[in-house]
Amino acid sequence: MSRARGANAKAFGIFEATPGVTPAPGASWFGIPFVSHTLGEERPLIPSDLLGQGREMQDPTPDVATNDGDMIVPVDVRNFGHWLKLFFGNPVSTAGAASEETHVFTSGVATLPSMSLEIGAPEIPAYSTHYGLRGNQLKISQARSGLLNATCSLVGIGESPTAAVTAAGAGATASLPITRFPQASGYVKKDGQQLGSVVSADFTYSNALEKIETIKADGRIEDSDPGMVSMSGSVGVRFRDTTLLLAATNGTPIELDFGWASGVHGLVFAVPRVFLPAVKRPIAGPNGILATFNWQASGANAPSVTVTLTNDVPTYA
Repeated sequence: MSRARGANAKAFGIFEATPGVTPAPGASWFGIPFVSHTLGEERPLIPSDLLGQGREMQDPTPDVATNDGDMIVPVDVRNFGHWLKLFFGNPVSTAGAASEETHVFTSGVATLPSMSLEIGAPEIPAYSTHYGLRGNQLKISQARSGLLNATCSLVGIGESPTAAVTAAGAGATASLPITRFPQASGYVKKDGQQLGSVVSADFTYSNALEKIETIKADGRIEDSDPGMVSMSGSVGVRFRDTTLLLAATNGTPIELDFGWASGVHGLVFAVPRVFLPAVKRPIAGPNGILATFNWQASGANAPSVTVTLTNDVPTYA
């Protein structure tokens, strides 16, 4: 018998019509490229508190089940749209010239979709499906070089028992062609203009999911509901002018755009109302001075974040 290896692991996903109910096998299942994951149902044991039974410990009692974890995925031109749909809901898609499609996702929608996600080890074979998954937090970090990945923190209802047959079925669709957005093509803009001397940046979008912890015989949550949207992050810049410093001192909101390009395709997270705190500018030696601004977004006047993905995929419906 072969031993399971991560290099051969398979992941397939499908959006659920009813939260927590995994759809039937077929072409609606789509392949998911991923880097790593920490999903899996856990059910801890509660130690016995009985007295009068001697010094030996008595049998433990199973506690409630949880299935929370992270899925680290490549930020690519096509497949990443599925994750944006999970976190932001259905996009508004518009066809353009030369088969270019523009998909616009906005924060704060009332209803978010849920997903079933099967992960399998074909060598065994062993497959299990995580169902009722919703997107809690989405984090992306920018750097001058390296691979561009996103950490998707998920909350699920449960996980199916391990089976020897895939739930996605033989007719499942393979992942879309993978073209990663390079870190080297990234940029940060302030009020529509390139922000200079940025050495690092990151942001986290949160749906603040609230688990519906009803009393059920299976010990699982009923579902999870979206809470208050938040968008925050940090920008580290070499101290060469007072552009961000003045905005922080005055308390004036600014617009920040975080984007990447791959040929004619692009991805932009536009955050139109950002507040910057006043920050220190410590000097640790003779080299350049770095200032890091930990910003917060507001959705008081418009959605706190709008994501625009441009590619050749007709729809994510």
